[in-house]
Amino acid sequence: MIKAEHLRYVYNPGMPGETVALKDVSFEIEEGAFVGVIGPTGCGKSTLITHFNGINKPTSGKLYIDGEDLWEDPHKIRETRFKVGLVFQYPEYQLFEETVAKDIAYGPTNMGLDKEEIERRVHRASAFCGLDEALLARSPFELSGGQKRRAAIAGVIAMEPKVLVLDEPAAGLDPEGREQILSEVKRWHDETGSTVILVSHSMEDIANYADRVLVLKDGEIAMYDTTERVFDHAQELLDMGLSVPQITKVFLRLRAMGLEITDDVYTIPYAVKTVKKFLAAKGGGGDA
Repeated sequence: MIKAEHLRYVYNPGMPGETVALKDVSFEIEEGAFVGVIGPTGCGKSTLITHFNGINKPTSGKLYIDGEDLWEDPHKIRETRFKVGLVFQYPEYQLFEETVAKDIAYGPTNMGLDKEEIERRVHRASAFCGLDEALLARSPFELSGGQKRRAAIAGVIAMEPKVLVLDEPAAGLDPEGREQILSEVKRWHDETGSTVILVSHSMEDIANYADRVLVLKDGEIAMYDTTERVFDHAQELLDMGLSVPQITKVFLRLRAMGLEITDDVYTIPYAVKTVKKFLAAKGGGGDA
């Protein structure tokens, strides 16, 4: 679905403030994947994802979306932005219409869809994002913070993009709101088969939802593999200045204390399975 070939991006080229944000980045994201993107602050995460729908143009290298060179014909960039939906951090600041329904309908309307199809998409997207029908007639500025976030995400989902890119979609929300938003995104991914790319500083979020993880460091790819294999390098991630899931830290500590147990644990269910296996091997009743 997405293929980058030697992607390089430079801010302010040829000027005193020139900054190389991406350096020779190459990777592929398969259709239907759920990919987490992590890395230290300033590593190039936001710069990378804004290439996916043409907000940034590569200084050099190529980017393919659904098999097509994104910049081969610049006149097609608008079509790509309907294919790749980008949800910025704190997307509720982008709400501006008189009602929630009109805000969600903004993208589909610009796609030139008929009224009936627009209404179908508005209701489908709002339902996916957990918005009550009664809220659609209200001003978006009357909603709570979590509801605004859902409305903003629904506005992107209503375009039914093949790729949904989210930059810290749960930032600033309480744990319950965070879980709700990400669960809704995951359900949308499962039911539609669309590709999802999630940028997050929360290693728990990445561990719980992503199938693969792309790790950026200093504008380069440090790792790109399955979630399990990436978190198997927990100490390397910590050395990069990144965090790891709390449960991973527990198992790293157990290893440091001399317990002969694997430390590639990154979710609670996996931790339970690992402990049972360990106890069974030691004759301690792994089925307890």
